[in-house]
Amino acid sequence: MGEALLGGLVADGWAAAGDLHVAEPDPARRDALLDAVPGLSVGPDPVGGVDTLVAVKPDVVPAVCEALAGLGTTRVLSIAAGVRLATFESILGAGVPVVRAMPNTPSLVGAGAAAIAPGAAAGPDDLDWAAGILSAVGTVQVVDESLLDAVTGLSGSGPAYVFLLAEALMDAGEAAGLPRDTAVALTEQTLLGAATLLRQSDDPPSTLRQNVTSKGGTTAAGLAVFEEGGFRDLVRDVVATAAERSRELGGG
Repeated sequence: MGEALLGGLVADGWAAAGDLHVAEPDPARRDALLDAVPGLSVGPDPVGGVDTLVAVKPDVVPAVCEALAGLGTTRVLSIAAGVRLATFESILGAGVPVVRAMPNTPSLVGAGAAAIAPGAAAGPDDLDWAAGILSAVGTVQVVDESLLDAVTGLSGSGPAYVFLLAEALMDAGEAAGLPRDTAVALTEQTLLGAATLLRQSDDPPSTLRQNVTSKGGTTAAGLAVFEEGGFRDLVRDVVATAAERSRELGGG
């Protein structure tokens, strides 16, 4: 995710490669980053007195924060999953602005959905800074930190739900007699087309669904199976369960 943001920032013109420094302890990863983003500043350690994006695994966040505190980092945007604002603020110091974010993997193709939450010292300029970074690879919503677990359950984990639906549709198409490559191609374009129509239309999804559904027709027959199987309740339970797991992992 950090590499996706890095590439997005450079491609979007948010910053030149030479204006960005990446702290990466693995020499092989440093070489790979230099190949991917020529002109980038890369080293084993962070630099001091600058704005910082923390894109590390949760278990190393305390050590990273201790290093940043010693270097006098000016503000922090964290995409470390499940790590609360209070954790950052307790180590960095109460005066350092911290913004916590939950992005998702479509950021890798510039189509991410992210939510950000401000810490106690983060003001409007800090939120604009964080939103500017994440906007380079998708869209951004501002929420209270208490809602980030719900965000995790919906959009953070959401791509996996869509991929599972894609798998099921491909398998179902093949089971109905389609060649595998045809089922794959039709599924991919159907999901892309439906999402694009939903995004570009002024109509809510309920209206778009009704526009496809003729009384007594094929779509109505298929949708009836979803309804009989409790599809809406299942989706609600999926998001709620993922959100609860996010709370557990974050110690909430």
